[in-house]
Amino acid sequence: MSAVVAGIATVSGVSIAAADDPPVPPSSDTPPVAVEGYNYPSADRILTEQGIKLKKGDGHILLVDCDQAAQQIRVLTVKDDSVGRRGTYCFKALGPTGRLTLELPRVFAVETTDHPVSADLTANGSTTTVNVPKDGYQSVGEGTGDGARSVLVELRVTG
Repeated sequence: MSAVVAGIATVSGVSIAAADDPPVPPSSDTPPVAVEGYNYPSADRILTEQGIKLKKGDGHILLVDCDQAAQQIRVLTVKDDSVGRRGTYCFKALGPTGRLTLELPRVFAVETTDHPVSADLTANGSTTTVNVPKDGYQSVGEGTGDGARSVLVELRVTG
């Protein structure tokens, strides 16, 4: 059923405006448009409880409880009880690629078991990228010879 009345066509109960008509506002029963901001869920609570600032990601790298028997990415830090920061943070990769931006200070090593990873660390105003192969361990930041205090700012699963 189609009808054209005063420049507005109706097809199966849906109004379609002609090109020169003003826009028709959505009806009140139209849901709002969802826009994904990729913000990490519960980031404020995690910062308060665990001392790690999780910012944004694609959902393929998740902070999890550490389990030595599990396939995980482990980030080792200097423990600091005054800010609630523990010594080891563990992440689970949910696929062959993933990205997570974060702020985790005083990192000294990155270890991975099931996926190669790439990590960006900042120290003294510059950023360094470190690649860690599958089943690998890499000293970074304070864990290297004259390493400066480093902040992990991005973690990527690369394969």
